[in-house]
Parts: sequence; C-alpha cells; structure tokens
Amino acid sequence: MGRASVVCKTFAGGAGGAEHYISVSAPAGGGFDYQLRAVEDAYAAALRALRLPPSSAVFRRIFLSDPANQAARLAASRLAADPRGGAAAVSVFGQPPLPAGRLALLAYHLGGKFSSRRLSPRHVLVEKGGLGHLWSVGLGGAAAGRSSAEQTRGAFAQLENRLKASGATLRGNCVRTWLQVRDIDVNYSGMVAARRALFLKAGLTPRTHYIASTGINGEAADQSGLVVLDSYSVLGLRRGQVEYLNASGRLCHAKKYKVTFERGVRLAYADRAHCLISGTASIDEKGLVMHPGDALRQMERAVGNVAALLRAGGARPKDLQHLTVYIRDAADHPAVSGFLKDNFPSLPVCVVRAPVCRPGWLVEVEGAAAVSARCAGLPAF
Repeated sequence: MGRASVVCKTFAGGAGGAEHYISVSAPAGGGFDYQLRAVEDAYAAALRALRLPPSSAVFRRIFLSDPANQAARLAASRLAADPRGGAAAVSVFGQPPLPAGRLALLAYHLGGKFSSRRLSPRHVLVEKGGLGHLWSVGLGGAAAGRSSAEQTRGAFAQLENRLKASGATLRGNCVRTWLQVRDIDVNYSGMVAARRALFLKAGLTPRTHYIASTGINGEAADQSGLVVLDSYSVLGLRRGQVEYLNASGRLCHAKKYKVTFERGVRLAYADRAHCLISGTASIDEKGLVMHPGDALRQMERAVGNVAALLRAGGARPKDLQHLTVYIRDAADHPAVSGFLKDNFPSLPVCVVRAPVCRPGWLVEVEGAAAVSARCAGLPAF
C-alpha cells in the first residue's frame, strides 16, 4: 500500500504572520481505518515540517466517501479533535475523494499571534488583529426540518442567532458560505427559494449585496439531512474592507438567473488581501453552460472564470492558496487531474465527486487567494 499525498502552500504575509494550507489525500487501497491513520500521520508530519503546533489550526475540512458509516470513527480521530489543545472548526463534507479515496483533508493554519475558542460545538471564534473570524460548521440538517427549504431556513437561523449573540449580522458580517445539498438535482430549488426569501428579510437584495457561496451536492451522516451549512463571518469589519468580485465580460451575475450569491469577495487588511472565490463552473456572460459534455474544456473555462474573478480583486492564479474541484462523473477524473497537474502542480488541491447544481455542468471549482497589500487605516490580519 502507498503513502498519503501531502501538498502545502504558505503565504508569508507581513505583520499579520504566515498562513498555511495543507491538503492530504489518502493512499489507494485498504479500509477506512487504514486510510484514516495514513492521513493523520501525514498531516502530523506536515505540521512538524512547517514547525506548526496543532493549536495553530483554524479549520480542517474532511471529505468522506461514506459519512453514514465513517463519521463516528472520524469523530474519535486526531483530525476531529486533537488532544494537544486548540480549537479548530472541523467540517465534514460527504463527497467521495477521487480517484478512489475514502477520505481527504484540507487544513488551514495560522502563524503569529492569535487566540481561538470554541463558542459552541458548531462555532469557533479566532481573534486576530482586532477582528473576530467566526467559523461555523454543520448547521441545519434533519433537526431543522423535513424539506430542503425548512432545513435551509433552520441552518441560517442558527447562524443568525450566533451572529446576533456576537453583535453581528448576516448582512454585515457573513462573507462566505458552503451549502451541501443531498440529491442536488431534486433539492436545490427548495434551498435556493428559501435562501432568497430569508436574504430579502435580512436586507440582502440585488441593490445591496449577497454572500460568496458554494452550493454543491453532499451527504450528511444523517440520511434525513438534506441541507447543511458552513460559513465564515468576520466580526468588526470596517468600511472599505469588503469588495464583491465580478467579471461581467466573462460570466454573468448569479442574480441574472435568480440565485442569490456573489461570485467572489475580496477582504482587505493593512498588510494583505484575501480573495475568496465561490463555486465557479463553465458559464458564459449570458449564464449559459459552455462546452456541454466535455469535462476538460469545462475545467479550462471554469479556471479561466476564476482567473477573471481574481483579476478583479488584484490577484492572479499564482496567488491561489488552494482549490477544491467538484466533478459530477468520476470517469472524468483523469482528464481533470491531468489539467491540474499541468497547471497547479504545487497547489493544495482536493478533487471530489459532487454533482453541481445544473446537470450540464460537469465540474465546479472554488478556492482562495492571498496577495500582499498596503491598506492604511485597515486592521492587520
């Protein structure tokens, strides 16, 4: 049996310290316990090589092939709860890693001075540079209702309650969401309609802004869970820190087809800027699917769209810190992985099987970039 594959990328930053992304892919073969140990060991070795303590973790995003049977064992692992201290937001995505893994890991760690604390099992607050970075995971699900619309409303209600308790709002502070939708071809419309209505109630409209987001197929461990929400909010944002990213000559606004999310968001700090790119597919400026039936050409178009959004935020593809690639049909993995090896050979990347919101879209890409910047008057990261 082989070893887990590890890729790390570090953004050196300035006064705010370094940022580190780490991806770990399980080796081929063996059962879940074997692959879990291999990922744990490879991740621990990566932290030692980077001279990072486990307590430097901000989030760990874990992709599972069969969460109904794997989630309980994962919960007892070092990935879910490291006994050496520190609070980290642990997300579980029910999306099988490709080509044939049982789990994969994307982790985000910080250097420099910061503090983190768990506000509840679902919410972790990282305090740094005078701001609060709130990571919320696993909201909604079956406990929030029986339909995808009810579960969407319940998930956002949980987030809004947490934000309110922190003196923040959905409109003013939430900058990124991830929505896993079970059987997306059936349940996506209910999620979209419920989100549109609750955003309107929260003051999020076409004249204000929406939130950068990925809405993608995913399975919760609970088979009744139809919609699960993860989010990232920044508490204490100042005027001029947030800019929403568009590339209208390349791809249309999502609101054109009545879906309420932003294509991307740029967060500015005194010493750097982060560009968070929403789930992006092979779409043109009219909102049409490009290159039907051709996953490789769709991948090329999607990455071109990501590049255009990055340019709008003053960044380039070389500034990407990680990518997650969602593929509808596992048979397209060889073509997509070949493209990634040619174009992003040293980037932390997770490739998983997860149908996109339109059947015609065979791939979707999301990621985050970081660039150095000098923005006087803004807080350091």
